Amino acid sequence: MSLSDYLIIPEWPAPENVRALQTTRQGGVSVAPYSSLNLGSHVGDAPLSVARNRMLLNRLLPSEPVWLEQVHGTVVADADRAGCRTVADACIARRGVCVVMTADCLPVLLCDRQGSVVGAAHAGWKGLAAGVIEATVQAMDVAPQNLVAWLGPAISQPFFEVGAEVRSVFVEADPEAAVAFIPGLPGKYLADIYALARLRLNALGIAEIYGGDRCTYSEPEQFFSYRRDGATGRQGTFIWLE
Repeated sequence: MSLSDYLIIPEWPAPENVRALQTTRQGGVSVAPYSSLNLGSHVGDAPLSVARNRMLLNRLLPSEPVWLEQVHGTVVADADRAGCRTVADACIARRGVCVVMTADCLPVLLCDRQGSVVGAAHAGWKGLAAGVIEATVQAMDVAPQNLVAWLGPAISQPFFEVGAEVRSVFVEADPEAAVAFIPGLPGKYLADIYALARLRLNALGIAEIYGGDRCTYSEPEQFFSYRRDGATGRQGTFIWLE
């Protein structure tokens, strides 16, 4: 099988010139615990293996993507101008290739219905609470009502245990966010990161939201999961304009 056989192509009504793909953990050269298509250079994997994995993927892309140094913040890079060592948690592009890497956090892809701009956001709970989706939409500089979103693989609610303080951060900002949390152990909650992202997108005026039906934690053959494995790789979520 070739690398293409292991990729996930988002199913969403994006314009024909919008291209996107989601990697899984399969199709690369890294060895355990990073087997096999680890794209993260910061997780302890052999640098040559990461470089080889990225090279394999680059053959499917029109240009080298902007690899972000993600810090769970809200900075948005411009793939048309940014260098390859950009500290940011989101990216937009009209000519370049955007990518965010995850291993439980939520990757969010965005495009406008005219196919003039695309964006990708790395949305863990900290980034979501801080406004990484809102920052990405603002940087795209189009009417939010004209955007379509796709939610890539992330940890699902049954496995995403957080403290009461995390729930408070979201509920204080938006009381409706309470629906995304169910009680777990004393002082703990199970959080639905997909629901939290949908609430944020809806609040911006984005009604067309797709994806959000995979679980990195419970699909070990398909996805890396930091919560499940600790030492692990990173999958990538890519978007660009053709």
